[in-house]
Amino acid sequence: MTPGSEPSGIPQRVRVTSPRTSAARARRVSIASEIDAQTQLGEVYVTSLIRSQLRLALGVAVALAVTLGGLPVVFTLVPAFRRATVLGVPLPWILLTVVAFAEIIALGWAYVRRAERNEDDFSDLLEGR
Repeated sequence: MTPGSEPSGIPQRVRVTSPRTSAARARRVSIASEIDAQTQLGEVYVTSLIRSQLRLALGVAVALAVTLGGLPVVFTLVPAFRRATVLGVPLPWILLTVVAFAEIIALGWAYVRRAERNEDDFSDLLEGR
């Protein structure tokens, strides 16, 4: 005789009312809960975000230091730049005002865009996308 059948041979309907409780269930833990609980894994994720932001900031600072900091070196090594004028204005003044401010604004804009992209990537990671 098979389970769920009567002695007359007619199969009977078997009702299952609950899932298997003896099977191991995979517990899914979100990254956000790891960070909130301040676990080692959460610390790794936060440290990763901080490092990426720090790398970005250092890159922008180095770019600014090399370009603006290099101007006095260029003026010292190439005296023709010190004496050159553009529309009656000395070239060093133009480079240290107009060009420097344009560079600072451009680097600031690029920094903000990349920092927001880093944070968006981190948010996507938290949401599991």
